[in-house]
Amino acid sequence: MTLRLPKAELPAELAANMIEQFGAVPENVEVVWHSPHVAQDSLEFGGKVGAWAAADASLKSFAHMAVAAQVGCSWCLDVGYFLAQNEKLDLAKASQVPRWRTSEVFTPLERDVMEYAEAMTDTPMTVTDEQYASLLDRLGPAAMVELTTVIAYVNLATRVNVANGVSSQGFSDACEIPLATRPEASGVASTA
Repeated sequence: MTLRLPKAELPAELAANMIEQFGAVPENVEVVWHSPHVAQDSLEFGGKVGAWAAADASLKSFAHMAVAAQVGCSWCLDVGYFLAQNEKLDLAKASQVPRWRTSEVFTPLERDVMEYAEAMTDTPMTVTDEQYASLLDRLGPAAMVELTTVIAYVNLATRVNVANGVSSQGFSDACEIPLATRPEASGVASTA
């Protein structure tokens, strides 16, 4: 995929901070920087979302990557693997998220979270009362609200990236695991 909008030049301090954090300046930030207010607010809210701690980090990570795989955001999958490694999450599982339905590495709860993430991503949404109640019973109200909001935020971020033509930037090259691709039968082309 080719960027649909050229990269804007970031302030030197922000670029240096991004390089320190990720090893490179994320292209999605450079593209959105054409509107610095939008970019700054997105970065700030994304940082706040990342700091929430009511729901398990692995569950949120798997939900994020399930949305990214469904939407087709290779950048989000790429950085998701990178962040999973940095956060010391289970990389064998993270690598299998795009094919979670056929992979045998996930627990029933993890599968239900990814199914919920996909149901929230469907247009129109396909979340059922039973699905929501089952997760609420196992996660509790605070974690359920957090997980739901994380999934909604990820839908925003992935769709902005895909619409702007942002694709994988090579962050996951630091991971020493083979990355799975989403099965073609799902209706979405391979994204990893």
